[in-house]
Amino acid sequence: MSRIAVVSFRLGGTDGVSIEADKWVGALRELGHHVSTVAGTGVADRLIPGLAADAAIAPTRSELSDALESFDLVIVENLASLPLNVAARDVLYEVLGGRAALFHHHDLPWQRAHLAHVPGPRDEPRWRHVTINELSRRELRERGIEATLLYNSFDCSPAPGRRELTRRTVRVNDETFVALPTRAIARKNVAGALALCEQLDATLWIMGPAEDGFDHELERLLDTSDVQVRRLLPAGITMADAYAGADLVVMPSTWEGFGNPVIESVTHRRALALNHYPVAHEILSFGFEFFELTDVVGLRRFLAHPDERMLDANLEIARRHFNLADLAGRLGPVIDEALSLNHG
Repeated sequence: MSRIAVVSFRLGGTDGVSIEADKWVGALRELGHHVSTVAGTGVADRLIPGLAADAAIAPTRSELSDALESFDLVIVENLASLPLNVAARDVLYEVLGGRAALFHHHDLPWQRAHLAHVPGPRDEPRWRHVTINELSRRELRERGIEATLLYNSFDCSPAPGRRELTRRTVRVNDETFVALPTRAIARKNVAGALALCEQLDATLWIMGPAEDGFDHELERLLDTSDVQVRRLLPAGITMADAYAGADLVVMPSTWEGFGNPVIESVTHRRALALNHYPVAHEILSFGFEFFELTDVVGLRRFLAHPDERMLDANLEIARRHFNLADLAGRLGPVIDEALSLNHG
């Protein structure tokens, strides 16, 4: 089979791009391809520091050429989607010019207010594009780039988590425990999660670290709130444990390229309080039943008397439309078509 390289700013982390890239690597290997990873930071087969989003110096053309020349196809995970390292992106464009490449777009610059003035991805005859939502696919098409839509995929039969161990570890007793399974950055709307927990008299668990300079704002929010808060994921506690330990999941984001915790809440059979960011409407269109972020009455009713029927129905929808077991079958034709461009 073919040799495929997966390239990104960072890989092997807990961010959505790293997680989805890892799923693609697994699916590609299931299809029989030899896969290697290249990133600026994190965990990868080859680290090139100049690819990192915050790198001061871009990689040289020879450095990238050496890393990628032996591969039949290069998959670019968001590095050409968001202009977080323009110099590295432009070197990568040079190296991939005239050869088969597949760009997996998780976000696009005009979808972020502070990046809206930056031009979007480039295109060439031997390049192909994949988006993780219909909104991005449509917006790329309006800009002259055709893309295939492949929604993110999820393990719909995850291992059961350890509820009691988790609650003991994070020091939670009988109170309502609300999980915010994201990083703490501006668009995650931590204030919205705190407001909900205040009305529910609940403890909030912010699982991810503060990033993108949000540290001071997060501390200000926590200092001015009466809500009890737990921070980060303790050693030895898995994400399955975390979902098991929570009574409710909150997703208050104002923007997500997809929003993995939305479907993860379903696969781990937890109710979700959701703010309707743009792509959330696409997910809701499949028929999921979630609570509005402001539906305090409905959430209290559910917490007192959980609706197992709703959880069952949500899980069945996820199995039909977002199942990780189906990823190789959905990805295979896209990869085959991209690889065929080497012979075009």
